[in-house]
Amino acid sequence: MKILLAEDDPVSRHILSETLRRWGYEVYCAADGEEAWLLLQDPDAPQLAVLDWMMPRLDGIDLCRRIRERSSEPYVYILLLTSKGQKKDIIQGMGAGADDYILKPFDPGELQMRLNAGRRIVRLQADLLEVRESLRYMATHDSLTGLFNRAEILTRLTAELDRSNRDASGIGLLLVDIDHFKLVNDTLGHVQGDNALIEISARMRSGVRSYDAVGRYGGEEFLIILPGCDTARAAQQAERLRALVADQPVILVPDSIRLTLSIGVAAKENGRIASSNQLVHAADEALYRAKAAGRNQVAVANLEPDLQLQGGGSLRQEPLSASLAQA
Repeated sequence: MKILLAEDDPVSRHILSETLRRWGYEVYCAADGEEAWLLLQDPDAPQLAVLDWMMPRLDGIDLCRRIRERSSEPYVYILLLTSKGQKKDIIQGMGAGADDYILKPFDPGELQMRLNAGRRIVRLQADLLEVRESLRYMATHDSLTGLFNRAEILTRLTAELDRSNRDASGIGLLLVDIDHFKLVNDTLGHVQGDNALIEISARMRSGVRSYDAVGRYGGEEFLIILPGCDTARAAQQAERLRALVADQPVILVPDSIRLTLSIGVAAKENGRIASSNQLVHAADEALYRAKAAGRNQVAVANLEPDLQLQGGGSLRQEPLSASLAQA
């Protein structure tokens, strides 16, 4: 485990650092509080810190306060080294944010036991952070596909639309449906249907930009948020995704099937849209038109006259076979 040692006396620093290394620590040394503070700014900084109280530039007490005021994670467990043994000094040190203290000159065995206690606290906090992150992921992601779930993708849509309204920037929305997906479950079974959803989801995720958001809207429907896109660019992206799925069969051992997408496109270019529901409703109407026209195609909503594509209100492709075909 990494440990930060801040001690201004070079002899004491050398002796203590060698002792810590013998105990299995990876030691980072600082000659004063300012140097220690800089070391703690590293994203992979030590989570255990042994700080001398009396140091130049920034003493141990002020360094404790600065660390606690930062309020960042992961937690840094602080052991304060001090020759001040009066009760008021101990209260001052603990009040500044130290977790423990040890008086100079100290017994090596006592120091080792106090550091062991600190290690247990650090590991417990790491376990709690891991559990919290796991719960956060479960609350925001679809368990099957790994995409954002319905609640999270709608939350992100609202946030992106608010930003788009503030910045007067564009935002595109794709509502995607896998054509005739019920046939997959009915003919191949739900396990293969799940495998197909996983594969299609992976293709869509790989086919968008890193800052686009893809979510499972429900069943075989998906929402894709395209920040900064006008209608034409959103429609082009939709067509790329349609081709990405239609042009290659989905491998479902021992079967292979061809699946297609119908996609409704809605985009805000200028002005404001008060509610994300309006954008979703427009994309839904466009999706309905894409399905009614034969599926395996892209249709674009006309939210405003300036949102229309040049030469018409939708981008259409000649439909491929609407039924499942063995590859």
